Amino acid sequence: MEALWPGGPLFCQTADGFPLSMDSVLLAHFLSGVRAKRIMDLGCGAGALTVLLCVSHPGAAVEGIEIQPEAAAACRKNLAANGYDTAAIRTGDLREFRTLLPPSAFDLLAANPPYFPPGHGRSAPDNSRAAAREERTCTLEELCAAAEYLLRRGGAFGLVHRPERLSEIFCAMTRHGMEPKRMRLVQYKAAYAPNLALIEARRGGKPGLNIEKPLILCDETGGDSAEMREIYHCG
Repeated sequence: MEALWPGGPLFCQTADGFPLSMDSVLLAHFLSGVRAKRIMDLGCGAGALTVLLCVSHPGAAVEGIEIQPEAAAACRKNLAANGYDTAAIRTGDLREFRTLLPPSAFDLLAANPPYFPPGHGRSAPDNSRAAAREERTCTLEELCAAAEYLLRRGGAFGLVHRPERLSEIFCAMTRHGMEPKRMRLVQYKAAYAPNLALIEARRGGKPGLNIEKPLILCDETGGDSAEMREIYHCG
């Protein structure tokens, strides 16, 4: 077990799993102000985002679904290690949402999905890492279809993804009854182009997108920015 920050959440993961990513930390922080009593992590993997949602939303009922049994087992272990044994993790295919999950049941959905279509660049050497990188088991369109089914009207869908796919993301969201309402781009340094996008959509929301100031990861010296030190509880 390894702490994300001193005194913070503890994590372990499967030997062949995708490494604990900063992306999940940033998404949990981005969604921390969203009020929710019932939350679902779509494609929860080993549970980094799931645990962080439990931390940021004390008292909420947090659930997850994951297609890979070993990753789902690691997620349950991570939740238990942090005292969140009551969080329900389903092992199953998110594309079968109509038979696995209740409709309109969640106030907040969160997802750190694969960023690339199948065949985009070099695949990872093993199946679990490849599935975390490429849309092998759930496409962006299928993810948004599940979100439409699972969210109550007015509920929020939070997503971290790549800026180059923003057009696809926005179109898929609106096709499935969700309006992008808030976005924050993430940049390595202030002078660099964005490399991540944090997005919040609302089911049945009215048009109108609020673009927040960019999140800058590093200062001019290459060290963590003040905001990143705050996010990681480093002073």
